[in-house]
Amino acid sequence: MHTAREVASNREADRLMILPVSERVFAKKACPLRVATGAWLVLAGLAVVPATPARAQNFFEELFGIGRAARPPQPPRNVPVQPAPQPVEPGAPAPGEGAETRPSVPAPPRQPVVLRVPAEDNVAGHDLLLNGLNGSLKIERSGSAYTAQMTLPGTKISQPTENCTVKLDGGKPMPLSAEGRAQGVSRFTTASAECPLRFEILDGSVLATRLGSGSACTFTAADCETTPSGLWGPNAAALLPQAGEFDTARGIADKAVRDNYKIMTQRARGGDIRPIVQEQAAFSSDREQACRTYAREGAHGYCHLRFTEARAIALATRLGANTATPTASNAPARPRRSRAPVEGMNPDAQGAEPFADQ
Repeated sequence: MHTAREVASNREADRLMILPVSERVFAKKACPLRVATGAWLVLAGLAVVPATPARAQNFFEELFGIGRAARPPQPPRNVPVQPAPQPVEPGAPAPGEGAETRPSVPAPPRQPVVLRVPAEDNVAGHDLLLNGLNGSLKIERSGSAYTAQMTLPGTKISQPTENCTVKLDGGKPMPLSAEGRAQGVSRFTTASAECPLRFEILDGSVLATRLGSGSACTFTAADCETTPSGLWGPNAAALLPQAGEFDTARGIADKAVRDNYKIMTQRARGGDIRPIVQEQAAFSSDREQACRTYAREGAHGYCHLRFTEARAIALATRLGANTATPTASNAPARPRRSRAPVEGMNPDAQGAEPFADQ
């Protein structure tokens, strides 16, 4: 009994016998090629198709267009979906428009800093010394008028190494002429022909300036030459206990000068800025020049404080500020005095101050 393979082989042989000789040779050569090609296609299909049944199913789904490629795309998870824009009615404001889009109101311009202006009679009746060292200046008030008695220190013309003193106008009270407050503080001038002076009333002191040419006054009859310009104020011994208060007030005055100086430069235009810068630099130089001779200035800083306060007030006046209403106080806060402990008091009891400075 023949097998299926033998039967197939015999049928192929019978078919070839019917063909012509030329076609019979070609059929014999092409038969192995078809067998090899079929085997290669089967192997390629096995290599492409995934091994697992699930992957094979996915492969065929994609191949026939029924897999993920045929499904509509899905949005990623945890991403908020933006709602569709709502139709806007004609004439209605667009979203985001309204009160929030109104132009912001510009910030108000900076205002000058005004310190307390010293009263005209705050030095009346006090004995003041030139640079806190020597000489004498005493201003008295009589009604609305003011007078001054002044003794000027100097050096002898014939012997410059020796000191001398001269009483202005023979020591008699000299009437003072009020010159207003052109620079913020009160100004007075003397009518003395020998040594005309201008007085600027500061807090507890007077800034004297020689009028006319030169800085020295010469008294030939007294063989004495004097330089009265400078700060006339208390002696150093009276100023040292207040050094801490002066230092605090100096910081406030320095800040007022800086703020007013910035406002002045901001308001200036073009070439007007350069003179302001030069003036500010000259003020710092003049202050150092005038205060370096004040008695023990490095220990109390009184002269620097008064010069700086006068500068801050002058700048505020030039900026058009109302100097009658201070906007900053240059008077330091008084330290709180602690109560003396009572013997037997519990420091933790109510009303006690266990951490107060003793």
